[in-house]
Amino acid sequence: MITYARLLRQPRRCLALTGLTPVEFTDLLPAFEQSYAEFYPRQLTMQGQPRRSCPGAGRPSVLDGSGAKLLFLLVYLKAYPLQVVLAELFGLSASQANTWLHRLLPVLQRALDELGALPERDGSQVACQGRPTTESKGLIIDATERRRQRPKDQEKQRRHYSGKKKAHGDKNVLVVQARSERVLYLSRTYAGSTHEKKIVDQEPIAFPGDAVLYKDSGFQGYEPAVARSYQTKKKAAGPGANGTRKGI
Repeated sequence: MITYARLLRQPRRCLALTGLTPVEFTDLLPAFEQSYAEFYPRQLTMQGQPRRSCPGAGRPSVLDGSGAKLLFLLVYLKAYPLQVVLAELFGLSASQANTWLHRLLPVLQRALDELGALPERDGSQVACQGRPTTESKGLIIDATERRRQRPKDQEKQRRHYSGKKKAHGDKNVLVVQARSERVLYLSRTYAGSTHEKKIVDQEPIAFPGDAVLYKDSGFQGYEPAVARSYQTKKKAAGPGANGTRKGI
């Protein structure tokens, strides 16, 4: 079973399972604790009713303490395992894992919001975000795809099937600060077959006027109002345009 105390002594394993280093995990924990206390006051039950017994009475929870709760949630968000697998990793039943996920996800969202770590969801507000003077002007726009369970409905199967990934998935567009790697903007979620150019056309993004934007070939023809933009080009495979092989 994965434990909070042991994982923080293993930096590489902590990063692989949670997406955070032990230092980042420890920095996030106080805000998570405060958010949990606001959502679920100690004098009330989980259903919001006044307690008849002292807090902590009864059988102790497997997810005892804020560290264990945060670890449980971050492992789910990073690795996205089936809930039955998540339950096995933390010594819970599948129904308990489902209950804890629904209980903790709003807590983490509020904690990240309090820390100013949540990405902007409105593209028109990206240019309004303040940038530290030490931050570079470079921004990266890209799309991210994540696999999802194959829909039973054939129409949904067609919409969510990504020919590029050869699997069913969902897609979002991200704008990331190049130097700090901080996610500034996260689009709505679209079916995996949706082209990234179509997403940014539907959700226009207002970039800072002095930004330098880096994009890949998926954004061919996308030219927002920025100081400069650079687009990667795919390396030719096999014989070149002149009929000769690379390197000849």
